[in-house]
Amino acid sequence: MSFLKWTITHIAPLFIVSSPITSYADQIWSMSKKRSSAGFSLDIPLIMLVASILKLFYWFGARYDFPLLIQAVVMVFVQILLLHVALTYRPPFGAQHSLNKPFAGAGEGDSYVTRPYGFWQWRSRKPYWQFLAYFSITLAALQYFIGTQPVYVELQGYVALGIEAILPIPQVIENQRNQACRGFRLSVLVNWLIGDVFKMTYFFLSEGGVPWAFKLCGLFQAVCDAFLGVQYCMFGEGSGAAGEGSEMISKESRLA
Repeated sequence: MSFLKWTITHIAPLFIVSSPITSYADQIWSMSKKRSSAGFSLDIPLIMLVASILKLFYWFGARYDFPLLIQAVVMVFVQILLLHVALTYRPPFGAQHSLNKPFAGAGEGDSYVTRPYGFWQWRSRKPYWQFLAYFSITLAALQYFIGTQPVYVELQGYVALGIEAILPIPQVIENQRNQACRGFRLSVLVNWLIGDVFKMTYFFLSEGGVPWAFKLCGLFQAVCDAFLGVQYCMFGEGSGAAGEGSEMISKESRLA
């Protein structure tokens, strides 16, 4: 029990705080080295920035554990850097670079789906930063006017954590559609599952205040990761080798 308590109070918080860096540093370095973000979806920084910014404002109402707040701050900075690098080195728009699939690189046969108002598919960089600025200002205004309302605080928390929790679902669907886990490394899956163990242990056994939004969404995320493990056992890498353009990038898209 003493070892478990020491793990919860020392190792788990350190793992949680450092997870944004360990999860995305290699992706940032790889794109910078190759001077290309081909196969990387801009939806990943979109999803993680929206969720993390929401979590930052959620702290003012919920006052959840400090390590979780530090993690959200670190995640925002890491994702801003990731978005900057991805925008700097992104390939030309076209069929070879679909932005509407957050977890899979677009293959040659993929079609490019245009979103309403071209959301998050803009050709220039400025609209991306403008959206993030307007989103943050809107949340700040809501925080000022209704940030102390319990219903708003709870809704804010479940929306923020819910966005993170559904991240594995597109990968699950893609694996099931292909009947294969091409490009999805076993070592990454093992790291995810170990990370789920650390998070669940910290969420449920730590003495600090961890809201139920973290616990429920974390449980859902752990179940999705476990199902990915089942898919890997069932399908493996599949019968064919994946090309570079179709390699899944979900391994870079989640918290450890």
